[in-house]
Amino acid sequence: MDPLNDNGHGDAAAEAAARAAALRAEIARHDHAYYVLDAPTLPDAEYDRLFRELQAIEKAHPALRSADSPTQRVGGKPLAQFAAVRHRVPMLSISTETDTEASGAFAFDARVRRALGLKEEDAAVAYAAELKFDGLAISLRYEDGVLVQAATRGDGETGEDVTANVRTVKAIPLRLRGEAPPVLEVRGEIYLRRDDFERLNARQAEAGEKIFVNPRNAAAGSIRQLDPGIAARRPLSFFAYGLGDVAGWALPATHTEVLDALAAFGLPVCEHRAQVRGAAGLAAFHERIGALRETLPFDIDGVVYKVDALDLQQRLGFVTREPRWAVAHKYPAQEAVTLLRDIEVQVGRTGALTPVARLEPVFVGGVTVTNATLHNQDEIDRKDVRIGDWVIVRRAGDVIPEVVAPVLERRSGEPPRFVLLDKFPTCPVCGSHVVRGEDEAVARCTGGLFCPAQRKQALLHFASRRAMDIEGLGDKLVDQLVDAAIVKTPVDLYRLGVLALANLERMGEKSAQNLLMAIEKSRSTTLARFIFALGIRNVGEATARELARHFGNLDALVAADADALQQVPDVGPIVAQCIAEFFAEPHNREVIEQLRAAGVHWAEGEPQGTVAGALAGKTFVLTGTLPTLSRDEAKALIEAQGGKVAGSVSKKTHYVVAGAEAGSKLEKAQALGLAILDEDGLRALLNET
Repeated sequence: MDPLNDNGHGDAAAEAAARAAALRAEIARHDHAYYVLDAPTLPDAEYDRLFRELQAIEKAHPALRSADSPTQRVGGKPLAQFAAVRHRVPMLSISTETDTEASGAFAFDARVRRALGLKEEDAAVAYAAELKFDGLAISLRYEDGVLVQAATRGDGETGEDVTANVRTVKAIPLRLRGEAPPVLEVRGEIYLRRDDFERLNARQAEAGEKIFVNPRNAAAGSIRQLDPGIAARRPLSFFAYGLGDVAGWALPATHTEVLDALAAFGLPVCEHRAQVRGAAGLAAFHERIGALRETLPFDIDGVVYKVDALDLQQRLGFVTREPRWAVAHKYPAQEAVTLLRDIEVQVGRTGALTPVARLEPVFVGGVTVTNATLHNQDEIDRKDVRIGDWVIVRRAGDVIPEVVAPVLERRSGEPPRFVLLDKFPTCPVCGSHVVRGEDEAVARCTGGLFCPAQRKQALLHFASRRAMDIEGLGDKLVDQLVDAAIVKTPVDLYRLGVLALANLERMGEKSAQNLLMAIEKSRSTTLARFIFALGIRNVGEATARELARHFGNLDALVAADADALQQVPDVGPIVAQCIAEFFAEPHNREVIEQLRAAGVHWAEGEPQGTVAGALAGKTFVLTGTLPTLSRDEAKALIEAQGGKVAGSVSKKTHYVVAGAEAGSKLEKAQALGLAILDEDGLRALLNET
């Protein structure tokens, strides 16, 4: 009796094998589209359904579980140690051209031409120009198209077997596409995209685990650890850039054609590559990629030039284990180590206090750096940076230099931690109190109307159309008025004369007269507009209207404590704290009194423009980026229906409208059990009304 056909069991097994093969092929196509082509072909839920179906078949039929199955990407049991792998073709490094200018490209071309015996009149050499990725070099061995082994570079002769970890990298195909040769060893780089790196570190911090210094360390650390399950949770990527051992395949004539063939096999090959001629072509590629460097989604530290013709590569050969036919042409280093001498703060236009590292001067990113940003207190705590540490400083292009991490091995003793509010309880610019909101990472100066650092921003907001509506007072004019020390606080606007204005650049007497008329007109306003114009943090137009309606006059509002403020619709603990802190600052109260003395007035107890509509009495909070609506557009739609848009989430919030990259507001809304809408949900709600 044939057991495969007994009671139809053979047919069932054959159907399972056929379905498993079809699922593996379909999932592999979707993986290639998503991870290699960056062009997803089906929703995540449908992909997950296919994956679960394949898992179920393989669980029911263990014999169908193959090395090229996508279910093998999830990671297995931790390894005791890595086995050694001897490379059949050594993984040799290439020499580095330390001259980061165009002359470095000309020097390499000259060396190649000399080695080939070319004369000045001979044709230019053809080169393949690529990127020098900043990750972990890896060798992938495919036999009959199936990935059977992955190894690190090691010392070039012997590396470590990291197959179990590399199988989890979804950008690496477990089976090659098309007619693959019997043996194909692919050399390439495992790396982390910058956005994936940021998300990984955020998850690490949330879980209280190690924070990685840079994407290169994170990629290497993910592959060179013994638990494949950890590697499976890391968002690693891969680019192929060369070959090792090959059998049963007629090699193309050029390196460019090799990369084309690898791409046809389904391997990721970077799009930023070119076939160029001569030194001028190399220099132009170096310059073009240098200009693109900061916009790339991954880190590079240079470009690589290779003589394109493989027969010429053989003629050129090697010197001291480095190929004569290739070179890495670097860019200025983006990271360096130096001493952190002190931490000070800078006060920004919105009153945010940014900690700044004062450094022992160090050359990095092409310039000498003496200061670097530390972002905020949370970042200082997360990185555990302390005064007196040796630190890694990074400068990428025109980006402000930042302190990446301390070099803990060089720390002496246990220096005290830096606490911004302890060192700077008052603003170093104006002396107003410094506060940090409960849900905020940033500490802020409370002297918004008085602080010189905030003058321009405060004046622009004060004069804006929905505040005091001073037509003609824009960015450039505010810059001139502040830079010339003509205006220091909003009060000075009401003391301006024609002569002072007319003498400003591109102003003239007529423009000066028009501006003075607009300023004069703004003296008569509403209490709601005036409250909004003060620029109190987290107090938008809707909240300003509610405050005006509830208190009826400014004196009652100024005297209100946090408990009294929370009796106002739309005002929760955070907004109440912001309002109380603003009016508690003597500098702000003084400017307000000067404004009233200058004739700014409104009708006390006046109605503040209640808007009727189906959303009347409903409070919304907007967070994240919506697909098609800007924040102002969404706000306008809500307010047109009588709804209010608040700046923070509280129990009084009715709806939170969340878009991409929604942050702590969404988390708080979820914790409070509030209704959460996306843009489609908001539009549906508006259409219902």
